[in-house]
Amino acid sequence: MTAQRLRNVGLLAAAMILPLTVVSTASSASAAVPDATVSVLHAIPAGLGADIVDVYAGTALLIDNLTPGSLRTVRVPGGVYNLGVYADGQAPGTGTALLSSPRTQVPSGANATVTANLDALGTPALNVFLNDTAALRSGQGRLTVRHVAAAPAVDVRANGRPLFTTMYNGKQAKTPAKAGNYRTDVVLAGTKQVAIGPATVVIKKGVNTIVYAWGSAANGTLALAVQEVPAK
Repeated sequence: MTAQRLRNVGLLAAAMILPLTVVSTASSASAAVPDATVSVLHAIPAGLGADIVDVYAGTALLIDNLTPGSLRTVRVPGGVYNLGVYADGQAPGTGTALLSSPRTQVPSGANATVTANLDALGTPALNVFLNDTAALRSGQGRLTVRHVAAAPAVDVRANGRPLFTTMYNGKQAKTPAKAGNYRTDVVLAGTKQVAIGPATVVIKKGVNTIVYAWGSAANGTLALAVQEVPAK
């Protein structure tokens, strides 16, 4: 993943790894200013150069041993941070960052997810998604699907019926849904060829259930990851 690519989407990238215990001295003048809620999904499969990583802000270690498939959520004050991602055991001053994003701005009050994933051609990429926290009707949840896999366009089916069609890498789709269990799978767009699943996805009342298709079709590592974001 290039530094230029990171800079292009650097608005929220550093927020993925800034625990309150580390950044409590930054931008804390007003208790009325809401913190940002930011998650990170490590969606680069093992063996592609970003297996176990350590994450730094400046010279401070923020996350140790982040592994593929892991998703973490933190709350952070708004501010500006320097982000570096290093191979496990490396650090600023003793190693070279695999990924970097200097002077990354984290807006207060945001709810977002940053995915380190593969693009459609299998090149490491960074995506920033805003998570919908809008209120839901009684008895309803929300289903969001995000395509962050090295794979062609796909259709997403629920209980055997197409729900979202012709989704490309880096794109997302969402819909309100009645709370309950849904048998879902991912097929190549316009076909019945299953690429991922089937799997049971649980939609909860008042929750945005976010399903990620990630991994690599060519390497046989396609998988699903699930994140739950409460609605307001």
